[in-house]
Amino acid sequence: MSLIRILFLSLLVTAPVLAQDFLTGGGAAASQEGDTPEASSAAVDDLVRILEDDKARAILIERLKQAAPADEAPADTPPADLSIARQLAEYTRGVAEGASASVRSIGIALASLQGVVTGTMSADSTALRAFAIDIGLLVLALFGSFFILRLAANGIGGKIARRMSERGAMPRLAGLFGVAVIDAASILLAWGLGYVLALNFGATSRGTVGINQSLLLNAFLVVEMIKLAVRLVLMPRFPSLRFLPVADTNAAYWSFWSARIISLLGYTFLFVAPMISSLVSRPAGGMVQVLAMATAVTIGIIITLQNKDDVRTWLADISERRNNDGLGRLLAAIGQHWHILVIVYLLALLVVWFANPETALPFMLGATVQSAFATLIGSLVVGFITRFVSAGLSLPEDVRQRLPLLESRLKSFVPAVMRVVRWVVIAGVIVAIGQAWALFDFVAWIGSEEGLAVAGSVVSAALIILAAIVLYVVVASWVEYRLNANFGRVPTSREKTLLNLFKNAFTIALVVFGTMLALAQIGVNIAPLLAGAGVVGLAIGFGAQKLVQDIITGIFIQFENIMNEGDVVAVGSWSGVVEKLTIRSVTIRDLSGTVHLIPFSSVDQVSNMMRGFSYHVAEIGVAYDSDIDAVKAAMHEAFERLMQTEHGDEILDDLDMQGVIAFGDSAITVRARIKTLPGKQWGVGRRYNEIVKLVFAEQGIEIPYPHVTYVPAGGGASKSPPPAGRVEDQSEDSPD
Repeated sequence: MSLIRILFLSLLVTAPVLAQDFLTGGGAAASQEGDTPEASSAAVDDLVRILEDDKARAILIERLKQAAPADEAPADTPPADLSIARQLAEYTRGVAEGASASVRSIGIALASLQGVVTGTMSADSTALRAFAIDIGLLVLALFGSFFILRLAANGIGGKIARRMSERGAMPRLAGLFGVAVIDAASILLAWGLGYVLALNFGATSRGTVGINQSLLLNAFLVVEMIKLAVRLVLMPRFPSLRFLPVADTNAAYWSFWSARIISLLGYTFLFVAPMISSLVSRPAGGMVQVLAMATAVTIGIIITLQNKDDVRTWLADISERRNNDGLGRLLAAIGQHWHILVIVYLLALLVVWFANPETALPFMLGATVQSAFATLIGSLVVGFITRFVSAGLSLPEDVRQRLPLLESRLKSFVPAVMRVVRWVVIAGVIVAIGQAWALFDFVAWIGSEEGLAVAGSVVSAALIILAAIVLYVVVASWVEYRLNANFGRVPTSREKTLLNLFKNAFTIALVVFGTMLALAQIGVNIAPLLAGAGVVGLAIGFGAQKLVQDIITGIFIQFENIMNEGDVVAVGSWSGVVEKLTIRSVTIRDLSGTVHLIPFSSVDQVSNMMRGFSYHVAEIGVAYDSDIDAVKAAMHEAFERLMQTEHGDEILDDLDMQGVIAFGDSAITVRARIKTLPGKQWGVGRRYNEIVKLVFAEQGIEIPYPHVTYVPAGGGASKSPPPAGRVEDQSEDSPD
């Protein structure tokens, strides 16, 4: 692909428009040429004669008064419309008017060139010959010396690169700095030699430099320095000094095309266009600038289409490495259509150029730099947020011990908040790019009354939501810390129940009020919402009577404080440990480990076995021939032994001996009670039963049990006890 083909293509694209505008521009030029000096002199003579004649002068003054517009009171200037639609309309109108002016100037330039070619316009042949001599000699000397100096600089740079190829980062950075100094020195030397030649040789007098020579030398210095900066980043000749992770072929490719585009635009705008403007006309210089811009945009489009698939694959690989998260999917989507975005961007550059050819280049450069800076800052912030979210949040060990659930709670909220912040940053980057390209004046809009109101509402709503999240984390962490038995005072069962109920109720209230306040801040009228919520609540009350009954019963149960978490209760036909207690239900785990969820609407009574204190009731059966006083003494002895065990601290009072309470078929039942701490009666009772068995065995007190008496036929009776651990009903067999 040659540069000549691209220029020819650009001319084919722009030729019809230029030809059409040339016709209108030519007519305007012809009308201007009709104002000859002879006609102007005759008009002046007529005006002098009218002013010398009093009557004619009075008539002229009267006509001028009649032609003058009547004075009108200045109307109040309407306030500027800062809406986005008005700004876009103004911008598109400016683009159209600027493009029309640019096309007209190109038509005038073509007319001027045609006049030079056909001879209708005069050209200073002496000036052209002097220009050709000065510029020709300077071009040969400047670029010839620069070519030789570049060869020497490349040789020295190659030696430096070979020495630094096996070194670390700092020596390579020093080598890169050395190569930069050598290349910059070659550019400055060639530039200096060009000025020496311009001062001492050529058509101009010795010691002076022509303006066109100065334009060429300055353009050479600026363009070559920019190309040097690109070469230092890509380093196509010295891969060992390249810090950018780019392959050698890609580095050479992008260095080649970057140098061509920089040279095309730089030498055109800094040398060729000003030179043609001074020698031919300003429209001719503007036409050259337009052709250069069209050619550069065409080259950019071709390069974009050539690299469409490579960039798509690269972005897809990045998305896979990020496990196709939100940003990864965005990059993959951009990879599918990035070439369209770039082509639109390049065409937008060209449109902006047509809209304002006088200041378009500084505007485009500034807008591009601002866009790149905003994108860079946004990428750094988004990358930091992404790494923060992926790395997770880790709290110190002492904080985790005091608040075990705080880390998981923060991990559930903080990443979500950071993802919102990431999208806010992306939106800010988009706004900054739009501001840089003057698509809309966001700064002026945000400073207006409407913008301040919208921004204040959004910020207020966001702060309310953030404050609600922080308040929830603080309250939940405080409840968690208060329920942690390892720190501070051990919470009671009542505190556990009420704190958990408080946390649930606070969470619901916080969500409702936070949502209402946030909606009110962004301008939503919450009065209809509240009225609608009342109607919905009434409908739910009629349709879900069981739910309402659950809640009301639960409220009264909490007021009466009949059970708390950790209590052993009997609720209806179920009994077990209360694991969770809400406003509408209770969760119980029974002795077998089964969990039962019991709504309060099905509860008609609650029995709590752990309120205040408890009793172990020992009802022991002894044989009818046993001494009751001896049995009571043995039970007291067993109690004294029990007090010496680890259960002694759990017993609150002496043994409550109640004596004989029942006469059974084969045993007399003796009852005693042991008063214990709440919930300790079962452990104390099991240990007491073990000791009673030992004491009865020591003192020969019989505990009756069912047994079988077998009388064989024709013989005496024989007794055999049942196997150990087996209980059988007493029976008697007799012969038929």
